[in-house]
Amino acid sequence: MTILGTLLRDKRPDEATYAWNQPNLSAPDTIQLSSHDFTDAGVLLPRHSGRRVRGENVSPHLAWTEPPAGTAELLLLIEDIDAPLGRNPAVHCLAAIDGARLQTPYELPSGALDKKSPALGITLLRSVISRGYYGPEPLKGHGPHRYVFQIYALGHSLVNGPDRDSVLKTRPRALLAAIDAPVLARGRIIGVSERG
Repeated sequence: MTILGTLLRDKRPDEATYAWNQPNLSAPDTIQLSSHDFTDAGVLLPRHSGRRVRGENVSPHLAWTEPPAGTAELLLLIEDIDAPLGRNPAVHCLAAIDGARLQTPYELPSGALDKKSPALGITLLRSVISRGYYGPEPLKGHGPHRYVFQIYALGHSLVNGPDRDSVLKTRPRALLAAIDAPVLARGRIIGVSERG
């Protein structure tokens, strides 16, 4: 596996394909996103890595500042923007956080994005692999991978609208491209993982 990672070392998705750079996901305001488990551009703990690399696949704690007035739902997205296999970054998790969680404390505890038992108010949407959190499993020898944890404050709900069934079935890239809800604010924090 080290040979494959080394061969693909310079292969990364085009920055234009990052969700953060999509025009429909831009926002006029900022939400500060933070974690007790890692700092921005800091290393993700092994427990947050995937099971294939001996991690526990536990999503890290996330906290955010108060969303702006008019926020109906938060969309949480985790992308590996250094994944070498494919044109787009790999979506490791996509989840909707409903209005009931828009009160203090503005946070998700560690493990809240578990596929089998997500925290109250979390609707797990499709990711590249399935639903729920899938921790880092970068190719050995490929170099550091940046996992961008992003939060978007939406002006109307994706999962509580008339298209709920469609939203739950839609692949992540198609869903992100189709979002037409006003994005009122957004924030991000980056965690890094590497296998030597």
